[in-house]
Amino acid sequence: MRTLSSALPLLLGLCAALPAAAQSRENNACGPLKGSHYGPYDYRSDHQKQSSSDPMPHAEKRELVEHAHFTARVENLIGAQSGGMIGPPGPDLSYTLRAFPNNHRALVSVIRYGEKFKTETPPGLQYPVECYFERAIRFASDDVIVRIIYSTYLTKKGRNADAVKQLQVSSDLAGDNPFTHFNIGLAYFDLKEYAAALQSAHRALALGFERADLKEKLKSAGQWQEPQPVDPAASAASAASVDPAASAASANSASPAASATSQDKP
Repeated sequence: MRTLSSALPLLLGLCAALPAAAQSRENNACGPLKGSHYGPYDYRSDHQKQSSSDPMPHAEKRELVEHAHFTARVENLIGAQSGGMIGPPGPDLSYTLRAFPNNHRALVSVIRYGEKFKTETPPGLQYPVECYFERAIRFASDDVIVRIIYSTYLTKKGRNADAVKQLQVSSDLAGDNPFTHFNIGLAYFDLKEYAAALQSAHRALALGFERADLKEKLKSAGQWQEPQPVDPAASAASAASVDPAASAASANSASPAASATSQDKP
């Protein structure tokens, strides 16, 4: 008989193909996000949705949960924190990720917990390991850190194509955050996706991130290339081809007459 762990990718695929309303009716294979427990709340402090009925500051919510359930003892998989500190850390990890589905550190611990017992269903964990990523993405689909952590999990499982998909979404979500592009590049490097790793390295560099770790890794693999210098004239021509008004503005600003006029102004 196929176990829930081995059937999970198929179940997740079926859920992804269902309309949102249908998913709700089917009660997602990885469990509902909202229940009788505390939360769920976004782990990112700048994404808190505070209301008059929920005035507690974000930092206090995290402290309340982590002090009771996600201590160093639990994070390092030594044992339980609640219930008299007897038993495995699984229930405390589960509670933490029910309250904060996208808790980045707890997600890393869940990966390590599965690795420690060499199973997707280690002791006391409410759902299989991968379910916690499905739940985190369902809760906060724009959390780029969740997707990068998920990609490392998928890479370890040998599911490289799925890992690349997560990194592609991560790149789109990263915006102008150089550190995030750098981390995406490292993840691509681990997948031996060198062209994508190089692109991420160039993006991080262009945004002012100067750490050389990724560059040195690419050099050691014979995959590093210096970024192509930006040609201002080519950039202006490209902009003009899209917007004719930009061409006229560029020509005026470059003309001696326009320059003189600008200098004559007080």
